[in-house]
Amino acid sequence: MSGDPALMRQAIALALDAVRSGAGGPFGALVVRDGRVLGRGSNRVTSANDPTAHAEVVAIREACAATASFSLQGAELYTSCEPCPMCLGAIWWARLARVHFAGTRADAAAAGFDDAALYDEVARPLAARTLPLLPLLRDEAQAAFAAWRAKADRVRY
Repeated sequence: MSGDPALMRQAIALALDAVRSGAGGPFGALVVRDGRVLGRGSNRVTSANDPTAHAEVVAIREACAATASFSLQGAELYTSCEPCPMCLGAIWWARLARVHFAGTRADAAAAGFDDAALYDEVARPLAARTLPLLPLLRDEAQAAFAAWRAKADRVRY
């Protein structure tokens, strides 16, 4: 078994607290670097009226604020459940080194949190998706990309 069971137990406790307090769904997460917790999060989707307030995203936001950096390179995520596609995107963008998870996506689905359709959707070509993604004014949008490429002091990420 890899990872620190004590840290995973903290993530699971955050998940239980979210359920008991009514803050959100049964999910908790920690961002940890060198044994130090940088950010904690529990699901706050319903209490914050924010569909992006998943435990992993909340923990990443807190860790980034604590470190004053958008990069959490070298840090690890402990999460009470296998991350959904949105959270995986946030994990990749934050450059976390690894993810330790307790419950699986099948466990989440059995509790009413089924991401299977979303996993399937993102694998489809744009034209075959159920949510229409419709290009508009691509040529005009190029100005923003050109400005970014020309910006000498841009922060690369």
